[in-house]
Amino acid sequence: MPDRKVAFSTVAPDGFYLALRIGFFAPEEEIVSFPDAWVQHYTRNALALTDPLMRWATTNSGVCRWSDVTTADPLNVLGTYRKFGMKFGVVVSLPGTGRDPKRSCGIFAKRSSEFSNEEIAAIVNAMKAATSGEVPVLTDAQIEVLRLVSAGVRYKNIADRLGISESAVKARLKSATLRMEAKTAAQAAATALAKGLL
Repeated sequence: MPDRKVAFSTVAPDGFYLALRIGFFAPEEEIVSFPDAWVQHYTRNALALTDPLMRWATTNSGVCRWSDVTTADPLNVLGTYRKFGMKFGVVVSLPGTGRDPKRSCGIFAKRSSEFSNEEIAAIVNAMKAATSGEVPVLTDAQIEVLRLVSAGVRYKNIADRLGISESAVKARLKSATLRMEAKTAAQAAATALAKGLL
């Protein structure tokens, strides 16, 4: 199974923290791609205890851009994120389901601009895929085009590489997107990566 860090790095290349299926005290799975200097600073100063993003994630469900978080920040943790170059971001908190009530949450950073609605949807889809035990079945042809899309290859170049028409590429992507219950090919690729299908 491919590393889940790769799947989330495609939607949040500037760093993220992901806590999947949080139990009594800790998550079953924790994935971090923030820069080492930030992780060391955050850990050394025990910022998780006062991080307004973590508090938002534990008391809310859904999605919130960092710029919209109103939780108290007495130690200016959000300002410290900015000092480390992470000026924009989104926090996501997904409640568990009836059969698995464990919450999952993630903090995703971006240096240059706010996350778009499409990027946020891709993050949420990838998180849902990572926490779900259900794995959709994709054909080899669908996996092949989704793998190339996730690598940033353009449709025309995909067609050239595979020796098929651009319309055949689009047809494969459309069917894969439907199977992954995604809205776009990029979301389908991120979800497939998170589920270990690519």
